[in-house]
Amino acid sequence: MKVDILAIGAHPDDVELSCAGTLAKEINAGKTVAILDLTKGELGTRGSAAIREKEATNAADILGVDARFNLGFADGFFQNDQAHQEKLIAYIRHLQPEMVLCNAVEDRHPDHGRAAALVAESCFLSGLQKIESSFEGHKQQHWRPKQLYHYIQWNSATPDFVVDISAQMEVKLEAVKAYHSQFYVPDSTEPETPISTENFLNSIRYRAADLGRLIGVDYAEGFTASRLIGVDSISDLV
Repeated sequence: MKVDILAIGAHPDDVELSCAGTLAKEINAGKTVAILDLTKGELGTRGSAAIREKEATNAADILGVDARFNLGFADGFFQNDQAHQEKLIAYIRHLQPEMVLCNAVEDRHPDHGRAAALVAESCFLSGLQKIESSFEGHKQQHWRPKQLYHYIQWNSATPDFVVDISAQMEVKLEAVKAYHSQFYVPDSTEPETPISTENFLNSIRYRAADLGRLIGVDYAEGFTASRLIGVDSISDLV
C-alpha cells in the first residue's frame, strides 16, 4: 500500500485537532492519506482505549482517509529507541508516504515532543538500505519520505507556513467532535480536563481563525519544518 501523505499522532485525536483540515483538503484534491496513531490513548482521564478506538474510526470515516493504523505503543511511556523505531520503520516502508505530518517538536504533553523525535529519526533510518525490516512476513525495501512537517498543537509555536483550510473547517470540527469522550459535552459526568472544556472546543475555531487572519483567509492550520522550504515559483506564495 502506498499513500501520498501519512499523518502520525502520539494519541488518537492529535491528528484531528492539528491537521485534519489540511488532510481533508488534500483528500479533496485526490491525494491518498493514511493516519497512524502511536498509542491507544489509554492514559486519558476520560473514556477508555476501546472507546477511543471507535471514535478514531469514526473520525477517519468523516475525513475520508484511505486507512488508519495503531501501533499500540504504551501511552505516556513509549521511547525514542531502537525497538520503537524498528516498528515505525516497518509502517513507513509499508505505506511509502511522500510526506509525513507529525506531532509538535515541543508541547505541553511530553508524548508529543517525544513522538516528534521518534518519527523524524525513524523517517531518516527508514531510508537506510542496510536496516532490514519486514511487514506481515514480507521483506521490505528502504524508503525515506521526501517531506516531514510538524503540526502545531497546544503551545503557540510560530509556524513556518500555514495552510488555508477555510473550506474544510467544518469537516475538521466534525472529525474532532467524533471524540465524544474527550471533548466538551454538556452535562457530562466524566471528570473535567484541560481539553474537555467548552473554551477548548471553541479555541479550535478561533486559533484557526487567527492563523487564517495572518494570511487573509478565514481559517488556517500551521506547521513547522526542520529544513529550508522551497517553492518552484515565488508566485506560489499566498
